[in-house]
Amino acid sequence: MTDLFDIRGRVAVVTGGYGVLGGSMASALAAAGARVVILGRRVDEARAMVSRLTEAGGEAMYVIADVADRPALEQARAAVLAAWGSVDILVNAAGGNVARARTDHGPPFDMPMDAFDEVLRLNLHGTVLPSLVFGAAMADNKRGSIINISSMAATQALSGVMGYSAAKAAVENFTKWLAVDLARRCGEGLRVNAISPGFFIAAQNRAVLVDSEGQWTPRARAVLAKTPMGRFGRHEELHGAVRFLCSDAASFVTGTVLPIDGGFSAFTGV
Repeated sequence: MTDLFDIRGRVAVVTGGYGVLGGSMASALAAAGARVVILGRRVDEARAMVSRLTEAGGEAMYVIADVADRPALEQARAAVLAAWGSVDILVNAAGGNVARARTDHGPPFDMPMDAFDEVLRLNLHGTVLPSLVFGAAMADNKRGSIINISSMAATQALSGVMGYSAAKAAVENFTKWLAVDLARRCGEGLRVNAISPGFFIAAQNRAVLVDSEGQWTPRARAVLAKTPMGRFGRHEELHGAVRFLCSDAASFVTGTVLPIDGGFSAFTGV
């Protein structure tokens, strides 16, 4: 049974792999023996993340690309293939909200459409394009695992995040669509799934959950009231699901969206 979860030697590309959640998942994959590629736009942060992974005994490299820039992604793919010969795992961890697209403090009617487009580009385009570019390398071998990142906002109305909600709902639909297409086109070895984290404190949401004195904001208290476990998630609580979906233990799992949310999505609030 242990061998089913073995991902040693597999090449795992993690977009946004120096962020709080992306970096945590990248660290878990490296600790499990995967050869981890950190992909992002920021050279210093990518280099620092690779240093942390290698100092911990992992094998890692970085490539610089914008997840919404197809030519840059194609160059990154070429660099990975030249260095390590394959792409076995893709974790699309890049994403987040855009402050100008939030509608917390008034009606949505005046939200700038360019801000809405920016959220879609980061979260939806930034998932679709890496999946197509690195998925093509997986299709050549008819083997691989793509893991997308959804959100509680994809299926429930969360105030203030209209653009982000629309983008993540589209990510879930894309996950299912691509899973079906690749299974029929390439066979059972190429799988596409998503995880849907509940509420974890990260750089993008800290300011709306924690006030300047380190106390929970009203929004944080509302989230905790609707989370049966009564707490926020810990970053390492994403690791098991990611490793499972990357491994042969999930060989008959494709097109799924797995909530990791302390029961948030199951609870009506009553």
